[in-house]
Amino acid sequence: MAVYDMDDALSTARSKHTSNTPSKQPSNPTAESSERYDRPIAAAQESGLPIIDISSYLDPSSSPSARKTTAQAINAACVNYGFFYLTGHGIPTSGLHQIIDLARRFFALPLEQKDKIKRYDAGGPEGGDSARGYQGLGENVTGGLQDMQEAIDFYRPWNGEEEVGDGGQGTRKTLQGPNLWPEEPRELREVYEGYVERVTEVGRSLVRAMGVALELGPACDCGEADRSTEDEEVFVRNCDESFWVMRMINYPPLPPSVRPAGGNPEDLSQFSCGAHTDYGCVTLLLTDPTPRALQVQLKDGTWLSADPIPGAFVVNIGDMIERWTNGIWKSTMHRVIHRGDGGVNGKEGGGRVSVPFFFEPNFDAMVRPLQKCVKDSGRPSMHEGSTYGEHLLTKVFSNFYYSKRTDW
Repeated sequence: MAVYDMDDALSTARSKHTSNTPSKQPSNPTAESSERYDRPIAAAQESGLPIIDISSYLDPSSSPSARKTTAQAINAACVNYGFFYLTGHGIPTSGLHQIIDLARRFFALPLEQKDKIKRYDAGGPEGGDSARGYQGLGENVTGGLQDMQEAIDFYRPWNGEEEVGDGGQGTRKTLQGPNLWPEEPRELREVYEGYVERVTEVGRSLVRAMGVALELGPACDCGEADRSTEDEEVFVRNCDESFWVMRMINYPPLPPSVRPAGGNPEDLSQFSCGAHTDYGCVTLLLTDPTPRALQVQLKDGTWLSADPIPGAFVVNIGDMIERWTNGIWKSTMHRVIHRGDGGVNGKEGGGRVSVPFFFEPNFDAMVRPLQKCVKDSGRPSMHEGSTYGEHLLTKVFSNFYYSKRTDW
């Protein structure tokens, strides 16, 4: 949950998104109406990522044909890009602006104020759980490099047994601590908890549409279906207690010392966030208006700016969806490079603020390739299966520079 300057033609094409007038790309393109099925890379370079309206899966009175159109669009986007814009989610734009504004106000506080909710490793005397809380600049690691970002991580509250950490009484196990909410802004917690409820519903509707898009077959109405039943509701069942993650992130402009003279990001010694795939189910990214910061890797290896569209989420699928679909849908590499040299906020040297919401499987959900997807892919099963919680823990253990230090 990156970018260098694209050539003039691409910048012109992408500017259509920032003006919110994507005339060449209608919402919910279908196989009959979209060139994305036969020339997806050129279509992305000319018109940006596809825009998909999810409203038919939030409105119970929507017609089957409307839902089919949405499902087709999701399939095309996931096959060709692993990324798309999502509209029709029902969350007012004013509410989305408030989420960003509150995050920006938090990051503007003095460091000593932010450190009151500092993330600490599990097992330590501070009572940390290795995951929740504030991370300062350079603490987050991607691909072995420190990212130029500061952030707060929130997770679904732990509802299992709370075990004593490795440090003895008063210490915690990984992920088993409470969320650490900032004292200021005072309204942040209430607003964010309400937002989590709404965006969780969007995530649930999206994975329901994804099950339809894969043509997994109608949901069993016999009352005997469980989480292992492989029909179009399989993702919904395995995410009904989603172990969601939400981040507040501030990316200050990269310092001139890490900016190569030629402008090629491959020569950077530091990134705002290095290239990575997301490791869960689906990400619903909310970001401020700063352009040319998030970059998505296309299938030919080139990078495309995914500039924000007002009121829309940028959505990408994660590693668990790739595993479930046996690689038919692949999670896509993406990165962030905020130069502060032309962004809406970066012009004055400010940071780029984003709030990604990761709609994830249940902590104990068993994720293995679906048999239909194994057959449709024509490849052997890519994984024997493991719980999402096991996968998550391996990622948490490698995410933080603080955890790797031996000289503290």
